[in-house]
Order: sequence, then C-alpha cells, then structure tokens
Amino acid sequence: MKYLVTPGRFLFAIAITAFGIQHFIYAITGAGLGPPWTPVNHLLAYAIGAGLIAAGVGMATGTQVRCAGILIAAVCVARALLCYAPKLAANIRDPGPWTSAFEILAMGGASLVLAATFTTWRSHADRTGARPSALFQAGRFLFAISLIVFGIQHFLYATFIATLITPWIPGHLFWAYFVGVAFVASALAIASGILAPPAATLLGTMFLLWVVVLHAPRVAAALHNANEWTSLLVALAMSGADFIVAGALARGD
Repeated sequence: MKYLVTPGRFLFAIAITAFGIQHFIYAITGAGLGPPWTPVNHLLAYAIGAGLIAAGVGMATGTQVRCAGILIAAVCVARALLCYAPKLAANIRDPGPWTSAFEILAMGGASLVLAATFTTWRSHADRTGARPSALFQAGRFLFAISLIVFGIQHFLYATFIATLITPWIPGHLFWAYFVGVAFVASALAIASGILAPPAATLLGTMFLLWVVVLHAPRVAAALHNANEWTSLLVALAMSGADFIVAGALARGD
C-alpha cells in the first residue's frame, strides 16, 4: 500500500488540473463547464485557473510537489473560510455549504499529506524515533474530520442520497447508510492509525468506482452540465486523496 501515493498523486493531479481548465472556460465564456469554486470576476477566474493548472501539472510531474500541495491547501482553506463559513453561520442546518466546504477541506488535507511526503523529513524517516511532520498530521486530521462530516450527512439525508444512486443498483437506502458507516469508520481509522492504510485504500476504491459507475454515465447524459462535471472531478480527487493518505500512512510519512 505504500506505493499508492504515486497513482493517488496522478488521479488527484488530473482532477486539480481539470478544475483549473473549468476556471478558464468560465473566464472565456462566462458560463461553460464551471468553475466549481466560482470567482467574482473573469480576471480572478484566470488567476485561480492558472494556479490550479500549475499545481496539477507540478503534482503530476513530481516538480515542486511540496509547493503545489501547500498552494492547493491554502486555496482550499481560504475558500472554506471566506465563502462557506459565513453561509454556515447564517444557516447551520443548510447541508449545501457543509458538503462544499468539507469537500475542498478534504482536498486541502490530502494536499498537505502529499506535500509532507516530498519534504526532507522523508530522507530521515528510517532514523530511530522519527515522528510524522506537523504538515502530515495537519493534513491527516483535516481529511479525517471531513470524512466524519460526510458520514453524518449520509445519516441525516439518507433518503435524498438514495435518489442519487444509479437506478439499476438495488437497495438504495441501504447503500446510503452503508456509505455513511464507511466514511465514519475510515475517518476513525485514519485519525487513530488503526488499520488506516486498508481503510483509506478501500475508501479510495469506492470513490473510483463512483467515478465509473455513477458519475461518468451522468456526465455522458449531460455533457454541458457543469454540476455533473464538477461532481465527477470531486469524486476523482477524493479517490486520489484517499490513495495518497493510504500510501503515506503505510510508509510512515
């Protein structure tokens, strides 16, 4: 499982680069296929898009991965605080801001974990008494907290979530609750370190299956629907994020 960081990094980088492309489409057309994190003007869309694409390419090629990870984490945390925190304060029972905020916080957490794997700390990991870096721990717990929120939402809104499951899959309500349990169990495993690599690996596999089974058909049926594209990319990013966390925990970063 320690080798999962590399495929996870590629999946995550593809999603981040695609988010950047969404911003450019928005900046050029004013609508198009996004973006997922709506800027207030076209100039800002170009700036954010360029930053996301640069970070995604850096992650994919292994160039300045630490800087790219910290950049993505900073953007995600800033977006959550500036955009979604006020919405939650205004209406804490609204599930929309909870989902959006913690999706990007989960990506930010995974970005910090990835950044930690590319620090000089790795070269000393075989030394007796070596401890995980603060960067790694911050990303790990931010990721775990996000999973807890996702799990709670699956319990609270199971009936609605059941409607999103592909029609040919039986037991929609069962799967809604099952996924909620999976989120909470994975979060506890990642936070505690008990069975953390297999838990994160299974969760990453689940997200990747969602990309293929759930989101890809929905995108194919509505190629110009920005929300469907964004949902697919979020699931792809979460799959890569889980594999990054699984690999990092397995090798003790």
